[in-house]
Amino acid sequence: MGEDEFTERVASVRKRFAAKLINRIAEIDVGLQACAGESAGAALFTAHLELLDLCGNGPTLGFVATAQAARACEAMLRQPCRDKRGLNEAELATLREEMVALRVAAQNDLQSKIPG
Repeated sequence: MGEDEFTERVASVRKRFAAKLINRIAEIDVGLQACAGESAGAALFTAHLELLDLCGNGPTLGFVATAQAARACEAMLRQPCRDKRGLNEAELATLREEMVALRVAAQNDLQSKIPG
């Protein structure tokens, strides 16, 4: 694969990532409702994986602030996932605040990617 082809592929992946970013964050946010309480295992694990995906792919595609904000959210889910427990009310409230920061970071990253 030549350099031009690689650059084109990365640009294509970046475009898809950007197009889906706000909806992905919204889906994670909606899923957080199911992350509280004792039966939160699958929902918590899913949210954790989604956030890890943003953490890993974000910087590679130029969404550094988004990745950093996602990392803050992911860190809050790490221990509950290890403990196989849901979030308590205080953890959920703090996570909601971090999700607001994630949405702001994503909007800022998206605006900086718009040509013009």
